[in-house]
Amino acid sequence: MPPISTTPGRRPLPPAAPPAGSALPAARLFRSIKTYGHEAGFSCCFRQWRAEHSHCRFLHGYALSFCFTFLAQSLDKQGWVMDFGGLKPLKAWLRQNFDHKILLAADDPAGPAFRQMAQNGLCEIHIVPQVGCEAFAYYIWQHCDALVQDLTAGRVRVESVAVREHGGNSALFTAENLFAGG
Repeated sequence: MPPISTTPGRRPLPPAAPPAGSALPAARLFRSIKTYGHEAGFSCCFRQWRAEHSHCRFLHGYALSFCFTFLAQSLDKQGWVMDFGGLKPLKAWLRQNFDHKILLAADDPAGPAFRQMAQNGLCEIHIVPQVGCEAFAYYIWQHCDALVQDLTAGRVRVESVAVREHGGNSALFTAENLFAGG
């Protein structure tokens, strides 16, 4: 199919994308983005116990938002980078770990008090290596990238994960060279 020109006298535009499932030159990458917004209800709370100078040392909460960027060198048979309908296991994992939970840093010295509250039925805690949007983005990327590779037989990688507390605070973890050497 020849390229289509949209304006007389201008160079023709290439087709929007190669046929689904076709290989691309190594320099070409496709990205797609999936967002679970604040309205999705991933409400959790945490504290930055090391932030002695800040009110962030106190327990505080947000309805977190997550944004995933998927990366592939080729499209699937539907012409997609990632079949978003196949992400139900990811959303379930996010619910299990970030919905109505106290996220507790593994080294928080107040850990025993939080564990006692959980034993008394006052809260659910989820222990994470570190707290904060930066740490959450990396923690989520580790799980999500492995899951996506399993779901797509390695065709798709998670390039980045953004975590937002609200419109003013967010963090982004970006993995580099995901297709290097292969």
